[in-house]
Amino acid sequence: MKKILIINGHPKKNSFSSALASNYKKGAIEGGAEVREIVVTDMPIENYLRYDHYSGNDVGQEIKDARDSIAWAEHIIFVHPVWWGSMPAILKCFIDMVFSAGFAFKYKEGSPIPEKLLKGRTARIITTMDTPYFIYNYFFGSPSINQLKDRTLKFCGISPVKISHFGPIQSSTDEKRKKFLDEVYKLGKNLK
Repeated sequence: MKKILIINGHPKKNSFSSALASNYKKGAIEGGAEVREIVVTDMPIENYLRYDHYSGNDVGQEIKDARDSIAWAEHIIFVHPVWWGSMPAILKCFIDMVFSAGFAFKYKEGSPIPEKLLKGRTARIITTMDTPYFIYNYFFGSPSINQLKDRTLKFCGISPVKISHFGPIQSSTDEKRKKFLDEVYKLGKNLK
């Protein structure tokens, strides 16, 4: 049984990103996976906005639980909107706190390249946006994808990382949104 963790990084509960996460979860369970879910907006992330990583202060139980779920997972799904070319601030703060040195990577003495502590896991990033994908990718260079895929996940050893974009959302019809939801359900059912 494949172990899948879904991280919903949208700050609003009733968002289209949440609907996508729910459909992925439904498909994955029907596909035979064991699924855990983290809804970032349910966590007290604002408590960590001024956290000093180097002070030796311990993180809260919610961060420890998130790390436990990531360590447990074989495949991690990130679902988030693209705002201002990036992910929402709440998801960025979550990543800063959870994917920290000692858990996700470890500095090696005498080497500029850290040890990747999350090897053996794969991921998929599911994004929503209002910018047409062609413009986001070819004119803007996919900044949020580069940040999460290459600068975070692969840096920590999570690979391969697949990408699914959905949009433009604002101008989409109900029929188009249903198509997006069906596509995500199939990804979940096929455990991709």
